[in-house]
Amino acid sequence: MNLSSSLYTVKGVGTKVGEQFALSGLNTIGDLINFYPRAHEDFSKIVNISEIKPGKATIKARCEKISTRPVRRGLRLTTATLADKTGKLQAIWFNQPYREKQLKSGEEFYFSGEFEFNYNKYQLTSPSAEVASDMPIQTDRILPIYRSIKGIKTVVVRRILSEIRPFMTMLPETLPESIVKNEHLLSRSQAILGMHFPEKANDIKEARERLAFEELFQLLLASQLNRIDNAKLTGWNIPFEQPVVANFVKQLPFKLTSAQRIAAWEIIQDLERKTPMNRLLQGDVGSGKTVVAGLVACQVAHSGLQTAIMAPTEVLASQHAETLSKLLQPLGVSVGLLTGGVKGVARKTLYNQIASGTVDVVVGTHALIQKTVEFHKLGFVVIDEQHRFGVKQRQQLLEKSKYMPHMLAMTATPIPRSLALTVYGELDISILNELPSGRKPILTKIWSPNSRAQLYEKIEVELKAGRQAYVICTLIEDNPDNEMKSVQAEFIKLQNSIFKHYKIGLLHGKLKSDEKDTVMQDFANGSLDILVSTTVVEVGVDVPNATIMLIENADHFGLSQLHQLRGRVGRSEYQSYCYLVNSTSSKPSKRLSEIEKSNDGFYLAEVDLKLRGPGEIYGKAQHGALNLQIATLADTKLITRAQKQAKLFANSNANLLQYKQLATSVHYYQRLTTLN
Repeated sequence: MNLSSSLYTVKGVGTKVGEQFALSGLNTIGDLINFYPRAHEDFSKIVNISEIKPGKATIKARCEKISTRPVRRGLRLTTATLADKTGKLQAIWFNQPYREKQLKSGEEFYFSGEFEFNYNKYQLTSPSAEVASDMPIQTDRILPIYRSIKGIKTVVVRRILSEIRPFMTMLPETLPESIVKNEHLLSRSQAILGMHFPEKANDIKEARERLAFEELFQLLLASQLNRIDNAKLTGWNIPFEQPVVANFVKQLPFKLTSAQRIAAWEIIQDLERKTPMNRLLQGDVGSGKTVVAGLVACQVAHSGLQTAIMAPTEVLASQHAETLSKLLQPLGVSVGLLTGGVKGVARKTLYNQIASGTVDVVVGTHALIQKTVEFHKLGFVVIDEQHRFGVKQRQQLLEKSKYMPHMLAMTATPIPRSLALTVYGELDISILNELPSGRKPILTKIWSPNSRAQLYEKIEVELKAGRQAYVICTLIEDNPDNEMKSVQAEFIKLQNSIFKHYKIGLLHGKLKSDEKDTVMQDFANGSLDILVSTTVVEVGVDVPNATIMLIENADHFGLSQLHQLRGRVGRSEYQSYCYLVNSTSSKPSKRLSEIEKSNDGFYLAEVDLKLRGPGEIYGKAQHGALNLQIATLADTKLITRAQKQAKLFANSNANLLQYKQLATSVHYYQRLTTLN
């Protein structure tokens, strides 16, 4: 038996069970060993109902009666009476109607949950339910709870794992022994046994620490090795020319913030080095990242090199091109725009200008990475909202140069420190945490749906003053089974009743690209008073005259997304407002309360990481590719420990290939995160 042995070699795995495992992606012994429990329930202390006290409790009981009823739209409450020989109590579950079918069998179950005061009485809240006959005769143990595999009972998973338990005791070590010793970690074998067969609560704690450390170490070591590889590359040497930069700053119609000056200086210093820059510029919404990129592009142009700036949408690319043209063309630096909308003779002419070097700065979308685009001397690459692009797309742009260009990734989504250390660990980071002078903090307020009349009155005041408003909804089409507002239904309602005297536009992802651009441009130039939209405006055109951001069903959004949407307003000297309408009239969530009291995107990103996890910030697709089962990217202490060991290992010239499993994971992460 080895890690790659088929599960069919294990006693108890027949054709049917094997097929069900395979459907869940479990094919080998190694797959099942790494199928960690989603939780553990302590069934070592069973209490009688008559002895139960508030707090975590486990009882052995039968279900006497059970029923499910709706308590409000979208929420169903299942209530059951549980009984043992000493008494009865009530248990409740939220949105788990399947409990009725499960518990009506009349069998005895072990129920484990929180005994607490709820709905004016003490009851067991959302307890797990394990069939007593499926449990070992001796129940005094901590049992692992696995995510459900269709067609296989949890007890079967436990039994099959028991069959391979002897093999788990002989698992080879996957981390260097010196790291295991220095960090006081369990061995790989001990950690796996502690997850699947814990004898006490501390076994689980130590097992999780070891496995989480390993996951983080793999990710951080990949970043360190990428940094080392990047340092071996030769880039363009672009010397600092003080008069060029001073002239750029002098002709600006505003004063740079301290944060902009510091970031620009960090970038300029990088350009003078022989190795190509690999830097992330993260700035809160409206903090002036484009100006910093423009300043550097000016320096690059005066050294005879070109700049390419890639943005995820045509609207954003057009906006950047317009801004940079105003800043750079008076200084003799030419700016071109290459998007899908540039066609025919204009496109061919631009291709020739890029190839000959008569265009210094090229702003564009994915159109920049087409084979037909050839640069004369590409020295500086800027990737805006870089998480919107895949690694391959970023590489295709970087490869359009004789030497590796200097690379600046930009993001308007503030990244928590722990995420910056791990996912973006190979990048140097510059931060813009100041807003330009003259900007007023956006006033944010949570509204109950019952107070809509007063809310619309406040919006009316702004519209009468000549300002504009965004109205954000979550769905495109109306869904009778869902309380969330659809953008089309809201558009019709506002157009035909509340704001019928105003011009209203409709924007959503199903519109064709040119239709989207037309609506956005109409709103930008003031032809529309109100834009009813889905979240496609999260990263969008700059409309200084827009002062109202109304977000319907705001409790269904993540903090980072709410902050991004709020950043669409407050982009001028006018006072701006963000109104968050709750789905119900119940008490607002902690998430909404946090955004109501803070305009600091970096603070909110840290809160969001704790509340919702890294998928919300890093992007769900990218986060899914991280393969983290145990580690949390909010655990800064463990990340710091893993980072220290990753640096030591990377600089020690140790042979990674002697740790086969570790090497496989590290090489995967190197390909996933590299910007080289």
